[in-house]
Amino acid sequence: MKHNPDQGRRGGARKGSAGRRKSTPGAKPSNSRPNRGRPGAQRPKLKFAPVPDSTAAMRLNRYIAQAGVCSRREADVMIEAGVVSVNNKVITELGFKVDPTKDTVKVEGDTIRPETMRYVLVNKPKNFLAVEHDPSGRRTIGDLIKNACRERIAPVDRVEKESTGLILFTNDGEMAKRLNHPKVALRELYHVTLAKKATTEDLEKLLEGFVLDQGFVKAKEVSFVKNDPHEIGMEIHSNRSRIVRRMFEHLGHKVVKVDRVVYGPLTKKDLPRGHWRHLTDDELNLLRMTT
Repeated sequence: MKHNPDQGRRGGARKGSAGRRKSTPGAKPSNSRPNRGRPGAQRPKLKFAPVPDSTAAMRLNRYIAQAGVCSRREADVMIEAGVVSVNNKVITELGFKVDPTKDTVKVEGDTIRPETMRYVLVNKPKNFLAVEHDPSGRRTIGDLIKNACRERIAPVDRVEKESTGLILFTNDGEMAKRLNHPKVALRELYHVTLAKKATTEDLEKLLEGFVLDQGFVKAKEVSFVKNDPHEIGMEIHSNRSRIVRRMFEHLGHKVVKVDRVVYGPLTKKDLPRGHWRHLTDDELNLLRMTT
């Protein structure tokens, strides 16, 4: 049995689909489902609220969780048990909010403080693993950013060893989870180098889309870079594993290089290969609004 690289990231087909309408040959797969209820009703689109600022007022259970004491649910239990105080006043109200910049929170008499959220953008070189540490001693991004901060940070997504370009490291679990949500489909722009020339027909197929490993994929935009058929610029909104490389391999191309040049609102401007920097406040706000 062949391994499906996307297995586990998305749910499989539902049982009992024999009575469904057959698709027209050549038609694109549709993600729409039949409406239930009144005729013509549209399914509401999933809408996220922006990821909250880690320094803004927050629920007490979130504050406790960010301090590494326990999970939010466990924090609720501790709050109801009366072992949590804010500014020396015992709080038992669920949903109580605190100001991380002013309030003093204690759990069982010990003062706690949430971990500072860090967001480090790296321009990954080739042949570096996109992890913090490798037991085998291979080179990792963790080696490049070991002096970036004291907090332990991890990559938001996985970039293959052979690929280069932007990758974001953070200890903000809520942000990382949101960026990887399939409904978010963050905008990504890649510069792909091929061993042989691509054709305009190849570009048209990428734009039209096709089924790859039981899932439909397509490019948002695609074009030759400086009219060179070996160099392709492609915009895609997908978080599927190795998707860019696999799309070109599906068309019979050998991929020489895959470089991620844009990740959401983030770019490689003023960030040389192998270097890193912390996100600016403006970039962080844009990223929160994007997700």
